Amino acid sequence: MYKQQPQGFRDFRRPGAWRGYETYWDMPWDLQRVHPLAPTERLLKPWKIALLAVAAVLALALTIGLLAYFLVFDQQLFYYNGNFKVMGIPNSDDLARRASSEFRELSRRIEKQIDNTFVDSSLRKKYIRSHVIRLSPDPSGVVAQVVLVFLFCMDNRPALREKVESVLQQKLNQYSGPLQIHFSSSTFSDIKKEKAEALFNDFCGLRRNKSKSVRTSNRVVGGVSSAEPGDWPWQASLQQNNVHRCGATLVSNTWLVSAAHCFAQSSNPHVWSVTFGTVLYPPRIKRYVQAIIMHEKYQYPANNYDIAVVKLSERVEFTNIVHHVCLPDSTQTFPYNSDAVVTGWGALDDGRPGPNVLREATVKLIDPDTCNRKEVYNGIITPGMLCAGYLEGGIDACQGDSGGPLVTPDSRGMWYLVGIVSWGHECAKPNKPGVYTRVTYYRDWITSKTGL
Repeated sequence: MYKQQPQGFRDFRRPGAWRGYETYWDMPWDLQRVHPLAPTERLLKPWKIALLAVAAVLALALTIGLLAYFLVFDQQLFYYNGNFKVMGIPNSDDLARRASSEFRELSRRIEKQIDNTFVDSSLRKKYIRSHVIRLSPDPSGVVAQVVLVFLFCMDNRPALREKVESVLQQKLNQYSGPLQIHFSSSTFSDIKKEKAEALFNDFCGLRRNKSKSVRTSNRVVGGVSSAEPGDWPWQASLQQNNVHRCGATLVSNTWLVSAAHCFAQSSNPHVWSVTFGTVLYPPRIKRYVQAIIMHEKYQYPANNYDIAVVKLSERVEFTNIVHHVCLPDSTQTFPYNSDAVVTGWGALDDGRPGPNVLREATVKLIDPDTCNRKEVYNGIITPGMLCAGYLEGGIDACQGDSGGPLVTPDSRGMWYLVGIVSWGHECAKPNKPGVYTRVTYYRDWITSKTGL
């Protein structure tokens, strides 16, 4: 049973509730005032409520914006140069060579100890990284030149340096492990951003955008990801009569490494040029070629000895956008099934033209036994070759990527040239991964031609 409404009552929420008006708010103001259910004068109108809500949102946004500015944007990178005396390290000529295993291992240990020093300190949220630049012999050990990077708010520069020095002195003196860094016998100073970046740029294999590490979802074939400036600063385009033909890798100010088959039709340096930057047209930098040296045993169309070095007619100056990759020692090893990245402007699908923006792809290093299986390449993979990709296919280099780099990082975040795009059966087919020239196999040959 429904409760009967009082006589003469009209529900003003329904059509016809009051003299033909659909709702209370549709009535003229004079009728609203005499309506028996009219709200009191103290209640706010909808437009006033909306105005107050907008004002509240704007005030909140302004507060958040100011807070973000002072917490984030009012910060800058601070660089410090330390010459740390490391005790008990036997002198070795190999420590002076950045590509040697001795340099890499000792640098890794020093950087790890400095990392731990600040991770366990009050500056842990301000510390960005440290990087060993140089190792020099000392009568009682080794002197390591290290650049340290912090992110501080704008403040008193001498006071910040003293704070960093205080943490280093306290923590390093407390360390009792096998690697002894004597801070009291070391020097420490702040350096300008330009000098610090010059030191980093002179060091091989460092990327500007370190937040983008090896990724497994990107590919050259299929082209789902474009590289950004500074991502792969050693990538170069070899162009014949100003048309992209192959990729190449910058390994010094004047030398590049590429594939010999790129020059099978013409090895005349006068028709070749080299461009740098992620975009082919227009390029960031362009250089002409002075010399092309192909491996003496290479015979087109065979796949063995598919390597060449290219000398520029004018050197390039290293920046955070263009600089060189690290060349591995001949004895350096790269674990199979680990990730590597191949880059290039090659075709996105077999037979299709390539893009104007550099593409990147993450692949897996494949061991020779797997790659020589009957259903894969049936025994034709030689010691000078390296397979990389996926047996299920789908991700691969393609036409136009030839001569380009296959790189992988070490534990310090430095990138090494492990392979050169060489050949493969079509692109991204199952059981047909890409085949690359193995750089360690030809490392001595590269030295004999370039002095590197």
